[in-house]
Amino acid sequence: MFRVQPTETGKAYRLAIVSLLTLSAAAFAVTVWVMNDFLREQEIVQELIRELPPEAAPMAEELAGELRWQFRLSILVVLNLVVTAFAVMLLWRAYRSSQKSLRDIKAQAGDILSSMDLAVITTDLSGIVTSINRRGIELLALDGEYVGRPLDDLSGTIPLEEFRQTSLVGGKAVSTQDFAHSTAGSIRVLRGFCQPLQSHEQTSIGNILQLRDVTERVLMDDRMLRMERYMGLGSLAAGLHHEIKNPLAALSLHVQLLEEEIAGPTVSDEVHEMLSVIKTEVTRIGAVLENFRDFASIGQLNQAEVDLSQLIDRQVRLIGPQADRQNIEVSVEFPGDKVAPVIADRVRLEQVLLNLLVNAMEAMPNGGKLTVRASAIETGDAETVCVEVADSGPGVPENIRDRIFDPYFTTKSDGTGMGLALCDKIMRQHNGSLEFHSSACGAVFEMTLPIERGPSRESLDES
Repeated sequence: MFRVQPTETGKAYRLAIVSLLTLSAAAFAVTVWVMNDFLREQEIVQELIRELPPEAAPMAEELAGELRWQFRLSILVVLNLVVTAFAVMLLWRAYRSSQKSLRDIKAQAGDILSSMDLAVITTDLSGIVTSINRRGIELLALDGEYVGRPLDDLSGTIPLEEFRQTSLVGGKAVSTQDFAHSTAGSIRVLRGFCQPLQSHEQTSIGNILQLRDVTERVLMDDRMLRMERYMGLGSLAAGLHHEIKNPLAALSLHVQLLEEEIAGPTVSDEVHEMLSVIKTEVTRIGAVLENFRDFASIGQLNQAEVDLSQLIDRQVRLIGPQADRQNIEVSVEFPGDKVAPVIADRVRLEQVLLNLLVNAMEAMPNGGKLTVRASAIETGDAETVCVEVADSGPGVPENIRDRIFDPYFTTKSDGTGMGLALCDKIMRQHNGSLEFHSSACGAVFEMTLPIERGPSRESLDES
C-alpha cells in the first residue's frame, strides 16, 4: 500500500457541515416558536379591537397590520431556512461523492505507484517525508513508519537529504546521481532522481525522489565496454603476434649463431655481456607475445565436468608454502550442501583462481587473512556457483577500480597487466563473470559460473 501522511481535512469539513445543519435546525425551531407567538398576539389584538371604542380602532388596526407583516417575514425566514437546509444537504451529498471519488483516485494512484519497480518518495519543502511506495520500503529495507519523519532517517548509507539539497541549489528540473547501497550482504547501485513537486498553481510544495536499482544495467554496460576494448585488442594482438614472432625467431637464431662464431678466449667479457642482454630482451619480448597470443587465443575450450571443491583445495595447497612464508592465514569455506559440478575447462579455471590467489597474497606482503568461499546461488530458473577470493589488504584505490580489468594496466613494477584481463576473458568464455568490490577491509573477487548451461556463444564463435 502507498503510505501517505494522514490529514484531518475531511473531519473538519464534516464538523463544519454538521454544525451548520444544527444551527439551521435551531434557527428553524426558534422561528416557529416566534411565529406561534405572533399568531397568539394577533388573536389578542383582534379581541382588543372588538372591545375598544371606535376612536381607538385605527391604532389597533395599525398594530394588527404590523403583526401580520412580522408573521409574513417569519414565514419568509422559515422558507429561507428550509432552502438553506436543503442546499446544505445537497452540499453534503456532493462532498461525500467528491470524497469517495478522491479516495478511489488515491487508491488507484497508490496501487499504480506500489506496482512500479522503482522507489517513489515525496517530501515537503523542509525535507519531511509525506509519502513512500512499497518498492521504496523494500529497497531501503524499512521496518517502521517513516512518513512524517526527516528524509535522512530513511537510510544511513544513502545521503538522500544531501541529494535533495544539492538538487535545489543546482536549480535543475531533474537531478541524477548514483549511490552504492549495501543490502543483504551485497552492494547494489541505486540511481536517484530528484525533481520539484508542484501544486496546481505551479508553485513548489516539495520534492519527488525516485530510486531505481541499476546494478545489472551498470554491470552490463561495464561488460559491454570491456568487450569492445577486448575485441579491438584481440585483433591487434593477433596481428602483432604474427608480424613480430617470425622476425624475433630469426633474430634469436642469429644471436645463437653469433655466439657460436665468437666463442673463444679472445672475446672480451663485454661482448658476452651484450649478447646476454640481447638474449634476455628477446626472451622478454617472446613472453609478451605469448601473452598477446593467450589474450587473442581462438582455441576451443576443453570442457569437462569439474569438481570445484577439488579444484579449490588443489590451488590452496599449491600456494600454501608461500602463504606460510608471508604469515598469511588461508581459510576455505564451503556451503553445507556439496556444490554441484560445472562444465568447464579445468586448466583455465585453475589459471583464473591461481591468479586471484597470487594477487591477494601480493596485496598482503606483511601477512593477513585470505579467504576462499564457494556458494550456490539460485536466480529464478538459473542456478550458478560463486567462488569468492577475499583478502584483508588495503583494497583497490577508488581512482583505478574502473581500469583493473584493462589489458596492460598494472600497479606492479614487474607486472605485465594481462593477468586480470585474461581471467575476465576466460570467465566470459565460460558464460560466467568476474567481478570485484573493494573497501578499507580488503578486496573481494567473485568468480560466477552457471551450473547447468549449453556451450558458450563466445567459445563457439572462437572455435
